[in-house]
Amino acid sequence: MEGKLKKSVVVVGALVGAFGLAGGALAESFQDHINDCVGKFATTSVSASVVLECTAGSGKLSDCKVVENTVAGKGFDKAAVCLSAYIPMGSRTGPVRVPLKFQGS
Repeated sequence: MEGKLKKSVVVVGALVGAFGLAGGALAESFQDHINDCVGKFATTSVSASVVLECTAGSGKLSDCKVVENTVAGKGFDKAAVCLSAYIPMGSRTGPVRVPLKFQGS
């Protein structure tokens, strides 16, 4: 496995604010999930953007499908789906698009 990613994923939108409000422990835990998912599935030296379409409910995401992937064949689609299990959705429900940007090391 290549080294840990420093700024491995930027989650666009309200998620950034959610982690900031929840505090440092949640942000560190989420970074651990990022490192795990990217380490298992993706090439860490490459940057990529992935957009998921999911269903939000009960504070989490389900039924996620990749609808955009800027770097096919490098595992970012699988890493994004893996990471979706850890993205908090709060009270939001219904279909959502979740853009993720993976920054290579």
